[in-house]
Amino acid sequence: MLAVLVAAILLPAPAVAEDFGDQLKAGTFILHTENDKFGGGTDEYYTNGVQLTWVSPVLEKWEDAHMHVLIEDLAKSFPLINDERKHSVSLGLGHTIFTPVDTSTTELQPDDRPYAGWLYGTLGMHAKNDTTLDVFEVTLGVVGPSALGEQVQNNFHNMIGVDRANGWENQLHDEPGLMLTWQRSWRIFPGDDPARRGGWGFDIVPHVGATLGNVKTYANVGGEVRFGYNLPADFGTSFIGPADGVNAPLESLMDSRAGLHFFAGTEGKAVARDIFLDGNTWQDSPSVAKRTLVGDLYFGASVRPCSNFSITYTQVLRTKEFYGQAHPHVFGSLTLTFNF
Repeated sequence: MLAVLVAAILLPAPAVAEDFGDQLKAGTFILHTENDKFGGGTDEYYTNGVQLTWVSPVLEKWEDAHMHVLIEDLAKSFPLINDERKHSVSLGLGHTIFTPVDTSTTELQPDDRPYAGWLYGTLGMHAKNDTTLDVFEVTLGVVGPSALGEQVQNNFHNMIGVDRANGWENQLHDEPGLMLTWQRSWRIFPGDDPARRGGWGFDIVPHVGATLGNVKTYANVGGEVRFGYNLPADFGTSFIGPADGVNAPLESLMDSRAGLHFFAGTEGKAVARDIFLDGNTWQDSPSVAKRTLVGDLYFGASVRPCSNFSITYTQVLRTKEFYGQAHPHVFGSLTLTFNF
């Protein structure tokens, strides 16, 4: 599958449906930065993340994308995307850092979250219409010293004059990571679609999905409610992690209207595997006893001054992820979305 997706990206750019005009001819670029200093004021647990994702313009048809027959066969093999919806491909690059609470000591802290860095790339396929989005994604990366978590954190701390984290000698060992993700999202709205009619409105954006891999394995379900002026024609708030790009707009509903909306949502996960808590898969490493059920509550606001740019801030409260964790974790997420 990975080779197929790479081929899809490298082959000549597809023609965009003519009724979409020239908008989004380069696709959507989504930049996330997340940190527990935002709203939490801490430097622990999931302490920092950054991810850049590109979602291609809509491929009007798989045949029109000048793709190899293997691509067409792949599309036909998935009933969830072999339909009349529009299709896109996506690429992402990200980095996240995890630390225990006490970063001043060099000693191993066996009852707290291990140090870990995660450097990864993603390749995905999106199938969507005005009301439904399916995302299939492959994530490949590395956990451990090769992910450069120590260098990123401590060099940044040196730059801003903050104490270094001294326990990185106890981080997880190098391990290649692979995850396969599927997520389906819906847009539910009362009466006419507020993204079509404009003005004030609200909608509901539920989702369900699953991720399988040696880095993380879980099932997730959640959703959000949005209220505002000229709601965006997309599938809700996007975070760092699998199935990014849900906030890439539906090109069939794009226009130049400015907009503002507020949102609140929740997500629950049933977690079978989390390398950042369970430790390395094939060798001994620091670990803690993870909790199987984890939940997020989040809220925020998004401003769209024009169709080509939006800025979104989200405050997240995450329940305890392992036994012995001192308290739930709070972090903030800032997202910049550019459409070209």
